[in-house]
Amino acid sequence: MNRPSIPRRAACPRCLRPQATCLCALVRPTAHRTEVLVLQHPQEQRQAKNSVALLRLSLAHCEVLVGERFAAAALDELLQRAGRDTWLLYPDVPAAPAPPAPPVVANAPLRLVVIDATWRKSLRMLLEHPALAALPRLSLDTPAPTHYRTIRAARRADQVSTLEATVQALAMLEGASFDGVPLLDAFGHFVNGVAARQRPPL
Repeated sequence: MNRPSIPRRAACPRCLRPQATCLCALVRPTAHRTEVLVLQHPQEQRQAKNSVALLRLSLAHCEVLVGERFAAAALDELLQRAGRDTWLLYPDVPAAPAPPAPPVVANAPLRLVVIDATWRKSLRMLLEHPALAALPRLSLDTPAPTHYRTIRAARRADQVSTLEATVQALAMLEGASFDGVPLLDAFGHFVNGVAARQRPPL
C-alpha cells in the first residue's frame, strides 16, 4: 500500500523560507561598494537560524555559493575578479597563518570572501583550499557584541554570525559611507523571532 504523500509547506519564492518564517519583511536594502562572496557550507544552508539568507537579500552585491569542496580552477575564477582586490574575512590563526597582506587602499574596488560555517568546518574549508588560504586577510579585532547567542551556542567568545561579521567588515572597509545599523536591527528582530519559536509552549 502506498503511503499518503505529505504536502510540502508553501515556501516564499523570494527568500525560499516556509511562509510561516518568511524573511522578506525584515529585508533592509543596504548600499555598499564592496562585492561580497559567501562560501556557505551545505549544513548551514539547511539551518533555520542561519543569517546568510537575510544578508543576501539585503546586500545588492552579494553572491552565495553553497559547497564544502570546490574545484581549484572554478574557485580561482570566483576569487579573481578583474579590477578588484580580493580579501578573505578570517582571523590569523596558528593552524592557518595569514599571508603578508598589502595595505587596504581607500576607495579601491574590493571583493570580500566570507566563509559561512561552524568554526571547525570553516577552518577545514580554509586548509583544503590553498587559493583561499593565500588571500590577504581581514580580521575583526574586537567584534561587537552579538545577538546570535540567544539562539545559537558558540565555542569562542569572539564568534558572531556571518551577517554581523560581514556588516562589521564592510564598515571597516567603507567607513562612514556604509550604514549597517538598519540591517543589524533587522537581524535582531530575526533572532528574537527564532527565539520565540524555540520557547516551549506554556
